Amino acid sequence: MKFRDTDYLGVSAYVRALENSLLTQEQFEQLITAKSYDEEVKLLQSFGYGELEPKHPEAIDADLTLVRAEALEELGAALPDPGVLDVFRIKYDYHNIKAMLKAEVMNVSPGAMLADLGRISVEDLFIAQRDNDGSNLPGRLSSAVYVGREVLSKTRDPQLMDVAVDKWYFRDLRETAEGTGSAFLVGYVRLLIDAANLRTLVRTLRMGKDEAFLRGVLFKGGEIAPEELLRVSAGRGVGLAELFAPTLLAEAAEEGAKLLHGGALTTFEKLCDDAQTAYLERARLIPFGEEPVLAYLAARETEYTNLRIVLMGRMAGVPAEVIRERLRAGYL
Repeated sequence: MKFRDTDYLGVSAYVRALENSLLTQEQFEQLITAKSYDEEVKLLQSFGYGELEPKHPEAIDADLTLVRAEALEELGAALPDPGVLDVFRIKYDYHNIKAMLKAEVMNVSPGAMLADLGRISVEDLFIAQRDNDGSNLPGRLSSAVYVGREVLSKTRDPQLMDVAVDKWYFRDLRETAEGTGSAFLVGYVRLLIDAANLRTLVRTLRMGKDEAFLRGVLFKGGEIAPEELLRVSAGRGVGLAELFAPTLLAEAAEEGAKLLHGGALTTFEKLCDDAQTAYLERARLIPFGEEPVLAYLAARETEYTNLRIVLMGRMAGVPAEVIRERLRAGYL
């Protein structure tokens, strides 16, 4: 069922109000320059993150996961189409599947690696994975569990398993987006796939892998066909920047082209993520509909990523200027 933009009148107004609670660049700067971890936590509490525990900095991920879960639940109750929210929940389902399969092979507990933010609870997903029974799993998760386990049993290679599971992830993501009838959401998913393929292409070329290897790890469904990426690979990177020049990933591709023979990928990764923010900026011009909701959800995800970069960076003694360089572009 395709919902009309007017179906989102109420939730759009609600989201516009929630946007005021997003952290600003000035607030992030206060966190970066805080004198201690305790001071950072106090600042975050004043910014609305009251659930964080100052006495246990090792629990940062768990704290942020709890805040994220509450935000998703609160917004999900107001949405006319839950498929919009599912686009953001799906990645946690597949993250959890990969964590569980790796833990199974290593005979350890996945524990803190799991995030209970998906469409299906961690407990139910664990039971399905343990019993190898995906009959009650949503979307393409059942196939992902089966294929992921098969790849691990044959190769014992977790990276190959990640690729195998991610192919089902992007297929599930694309089908869910298309099911909402939202062209804006479909465009967002296509960008995510293009960004994933760009990252894969750059890393593959840096490793000196051949075209046959790349063909097996590219994802379908983006604006740029895998055949075009394979052409660039065959030319050892020639035409990389030009291929992505008409897209929001143009700057990221230019940076990636410079790094084909080595160098840190930090800025490249940041630019890939920033392209997604640039896409969502278009929602600012749309008064109501699913677009403002999507933009807000993605902005929250970016905020959580940046908070982790700041908090973990400060704990590890990373210089302030390096932390600033790693922060993803925000919505504000």
